[in-house]
Amino acid sequence: MSISAAAPVSNGALWTGRVLSAIVVLFMIFDGVIKLPPLDIVTQTMTELGWPADANIARLLGIIGLISTALYALPRTSVLGAMLLTAYMGGAISTHVRIGNPLFSHTLFGVYLGVILWGGLYLRDARVRALIPFSR
Repeated sequence: MSISAAAPVSNGALWTGRVLSAIVVLFMIFDGVIKLPPLDIVTQTMTELGWPADANIARLLGIIGLISTALYALPRTSVLGAMLLTAYMGGAISTHVRIGNPLFSHTLFGVYLGVILWGGLYLRDARVRALIPFSR
C-alpha cells in the first residue's frame, strides 16, 4: 500500500496530532532530564520500584528515553521513535505490575501515554494512516 492510499486529514486533525505528540515529547523530556543528574528523589523512587539506587542506571534510562523521544519528534524517524517509546513504556508497565502498584493510576499510565503517542502520530503521519486504515 502506498502512502497516497492514506486518507488525508483535516488541518484540525493534523494540529490535534501535533499537540498530542508535543504532550508526549514534553513529558518524556522531563522524565529523561530529571534522570541525568544524581537527584535523591530519582534514586529513592527507583529503589521503591525495585531498581538499584544507582545514579548511572537512572542516567542510562534517561538517555534511552531522550534518544527515543528525539527520534519520535523528528518526522523522518518518528515511527522508529514511537516503537522505541512503546518498548520503554512496556518496561515501565512491567515494573509497576511486578511491584503491585495501583492499576489505573500507575500501571496503566504507560498505556495511556502509548495511546496518546500513537494517536498523535496517526493524525500527523500519512505513513501510519496507510499502515493502519481505520476506514476505507
